[in-house]
Amino acid sequence: MSVLIKGGTVVNADQSVRADVLCDGGLITAVGTDLEAPGNATVVDAGGQYVMPGGIDPHTHMQLPFMGTVASEDFESGTKAGLAGGTTMIIDFVIPAPQQNILEAYHQWREWAEKAASDYTFHVAITWWDDSVHDDMGTLVKEYGVNSFKHFMAYKGAIMADDEILVNSFARSLELGAIPTVHAENGELVFRLQKELFEKGITGPEGHPLSRPPECEGEAANRAIRIAEVLKVPLYIVHNSCRQSLEAITRARNEGQRVFGEVLAGHLLIDDSVYRDKDFEKSAAHVMSPPFRDKSHQEALWQGLQSGNLQTTATDHCCFCADQKAAGKDDFRLIPNGTGGVENRMEVLWHHGVGTGRLTMNEFVKVTSTNAAQIFNIYPRKGSVSVGADADIVVWDPEATKTISTKTDHQNVDYNIFEGMQIKGSPSHTISQGNVVYANGELNVERGAGRYVNRPPFAPYYDALRKQAHLAEPVAVRR
Repeated sequence: MSVLIKGGTVVNADQSVRADVLCDGGLITAVGTDLEAPGNATVVDAGGQYVMPGGIDPHTHMQLPFMGTVASEDFESGTKAGLAGGTTMIIDFVIPAPQQNILEAYHQWREWAEKAASDYTFHVAITWWDDSVHDDMGTLVKEYGVNSFKHFMAYKGAIMADDEILVNSFARSLELGAIPTVHAENGELVFRLQKELFEKGITGPEGHPLSRPPECEGEAANRAIRIAEVLKVPLYIVHNSCRQSLEAITRARNEGQRVFGEVLAGHLLIDDSVYRDKDFEKSAAHVMSPPFRDKSHQEALWQGLQSGNLQTTATDHCCFCADQKAAGKDDFRLIPNGTGGVENRMEVLWHHGVGTGRLTMNEFVKVTSTNAAQIFNIYPRKGSVSVGADADIVVWDPEATKTISTKTDHQNVDYNIFEGMQIKGSPSHTISQGNVVYANGELNVERGAGRYVNRPPFAPYYDALRKQAHLAEPVAVRR
């Protein structure tokens, strides 16, 4: 079935133009004026609205086994919520347990994701190292379309990657034409501070941000950047929450290093006062890592987006309900880390970004979709309203108003970190694979309709980097 989006303004990362958009066979087949709809087409009236690439959330954790429990949001419910908010693709994470075969973990996550309602792909975490990990990274790149590997510099005693793992995995990523990504927090310092705070009698959620100060994040970000600099591999740093990590990224970029930074919608809008709420459920609901920071960091992060030193926005969507968070009632170290947001990311960024003049509409498209597609090598298939691209589109009503609430959202969690926020601007329609899956407040989606998206390795830029690093000839690039 064809879909004709008529009468809107197409907003891409590079330009805005009045045009109709015709979708057929899951692809965008025409962008122009006065397009005619085939006889069986669904017509979407986009008059007075903006037609933009569907959002890409490059950082989610659906159905994640973590800290003794499993995230309440699975791939079906989470991707449905994303579609309701204009996000048509997620990049989730395969996280092998220490010593677990990484291909085994990858296949397990692929099985869990078969019920996804929107398109998806995976970063794969490197949580340990031996020759089998080295070899399996090659298999993931060459046979399964993985081009990014994640490294947790936090969570000592569990999935933390030490410097030996970082060096080996970063070097292997360069060989393969993949990009390493890091969660930048100094795990040794966090572990020590957690222990000291608990022994002093600080057991509630207020201990969480105290044990993970900005300096821990800044140090880890700089260390990962300098390792990448020596090895001459590009680097992507997830969920930057503070001025210190942004400064490390900005300094490296000013020196010509290829470093990319991600910021969460929550870190732009929520401050650390949430951890001082005397209601345990409310304060524990905000426990995530890195934690929410003092307000002064928020303005720095907005400036990072405006300057282009932060390129992507995400959610780190990882939901745990009150009964799961209660595991840390007497010990903040045991509160499962994670919050939601996949449904609200685009609307809160529009309201607080475009609505305040911090971002232009084109910059909004860049940081919610196009930059992620380019960094992870799926552009222009994703992140563009153009002929030949996947028909993943959001029709955006700039005049729509709503109050965010768990009573009306689609996320499978009992608390929303944006609860009560009044916003202006939200999707009227979401089109996924050429199908209207959300229209005027109603979802019409199919379980399992989502597709796994292969992401080819990078070339020829990596060819030049390998020569600088004196590496062997690159692997063949699959297209």
